[in-house]
Amino acid sequence: MSEQIVIVGFGPVAARLVDELLPSLRAGQVGLTVIGQEAEAAYNRVLVADLGVGRTTPEALALADAAALVADGVDVRLGVKVRRVDRARQSVILSDGSSAHYDRLVLATGSRPVIPNLTGLNPDPAAPVLPPGVTALRDLRDAEVLRRAVAGRKRVVVLGGGVLGLETALAAAEEGATVTVVHNGPHPLGRNIDRGGGAVLAASLRNCGVRVAGNARSTGIEHKAPDGGFSALLLDDGSAIDGDLLVLSCGVRPRIELAEGCGLSTGTGILVDHRLRAHHEPHIFAIGDCAEVRCPDPACLECRTARGPSGLVGPGWRQAEWLAEYLLLLSGGSAEDADSLPPLPQEKPGVIVLKARGMNMAVAGDNSAEPWDEEVLTAGAVNGRPRLQIAQWADPEHGRYVKMTTRGGVLEGLVSVGMQRTAGELVQLFERGAELPADRSLLLRLDGPDQLASAGASNDPEATVCRCAGVSGSKIAGAVTGGCSTVAEVSASTRAGTGCGGCHEDIKGLIEKHFQGAAA
Repeated sequence: MSEQIVIVGFGPVAARLVDELLPSLRAGQVGLTVIGQEAEAAYNRVLVADLGVGRTTPEALALADAAALVADGVDVRLGVKVRRVDRARQSVILSDGSSAHYDRLVLATGSRPVIPNLTGLNPDPAAPVLPPGVTALRDLRDAEVLRRAVAGRKRVVVLGGGVLGLETALAAAEEGATVTVVHNGPHPLGRNIDRGGGAVLAASLRNCGVRVAGNARSTGIEHKAPDGGFSALLLDDGSAIDGDLLVLSCGVRPRIELAEGCGLSTGTGILVDHRLRAHHEPHIFAIGDCAEVRCPDPACLECRTARGPSGLVGPGWRQAEWLAEYLLLLSGGSAEDADSLPPLPQEKPGVIVLKARGMNMAVAGDNSAEPWDEEVLTAGAVNGRPRLQIAQWADPEHGRYVKMTTRGGVLEGLVSVGMQRTAGELVQLFERGAELPADRSLLLRLDGPDQLASAGASNDPEATVCRCAGVSGSKIAGAVTGGCSTVAEVSASTRAGTGCGGCHEDIKGLIEKHFQGAAA
């Protein structure tokens, strides 16, 4: 009898795991059940804002076809919740009264939006009740709310200065809405970007038509719209920001309630070891936004400094691919073969990329130190370890800023605003751990007029274009040569562009470059 694998959650990470397991399912090696709370099969939640401003379609966001999966033998159960996990009987109990037996259970429950405790909102994290005119922009129905506001050129207030909030604000403003971003702290992306970069970023947002209200503490919302819905965001100084739609972009929290309910160990997320197994439970695994890789061995140095779930789709996809291989080895009946599989490599610090018409930004690592912070720069420089070095350049008038934080010539952090080609090179150097040129100004010249005139001539074809899926420029070029002529076709062939969407313009550029050459 084939081993039964049950996956709870049907988002992008679960969809990747299903894809990886399908060949073995067709061969009869495993049985597979997927349980999704939403009525729709997996779709790219990261691009919900693009759907809300009319730049894409639900079909383009789809990552799985439920009917096709059922035809392949997958037991797909949509629109139901898991009430509890019965670990003793290795069974999950569903809200419709049914159950599903598992030999291996994978929790891919993802995360939920943080609902701020404001007057006029229900702060219950498990079942928030949002009044009309307020959305957290997490699913297809939320996208429709935004679409109506943008189509009507309404006033949109975005609460939160994180990357998803900024992307939503920029897209809505570009499509004709009046947009205001409200955030606490002196500049957007306060947890990720330094003061100088944050100031240039805020100015760039304003130049793109987005109003920015910084150092603002929200206290409540006003309901004076004709339908009783949102009409204003109230601030602690007594002022108010009027609007027709409030988009909550205050971060997310892992969904760990199901794991807590069955006695699994949790921290920020569901605690798993380096093989993605729940602590002290060999039959249960967790991946994606809900999983916190922190093994129970107190002597593990890697886990001592580990952070919680990254919240990024790329690491989740890599977890899904690794876990599929591990589960298949287990299903073959050889635990020794499974345990001989090298553990999942530790994720490198993520890169935050923000692209819009008229602006671009890349941020990574620790970039908080300033060039004159002697105490910070020398901290940790012991036993021959080099001190930190800072190279910084700013042109606020033209929305340009670059900061490189290095140790021994290797980037530990970076900020680039308004310098697209410099950002691309720095990100590649950061991800490879490669040493920067001794003359840092060589990198700044990448965005000079002489280099821009010959853009693309010196690009490395093996450089990663889609970081979420790990797809290189040469692989995309091969797909284009093979007949793909749109971003959607390239995505279907290579998976490039199916994550955060930040590489869509780069994919378009490679397609255009190919066809320009063909025309010549």
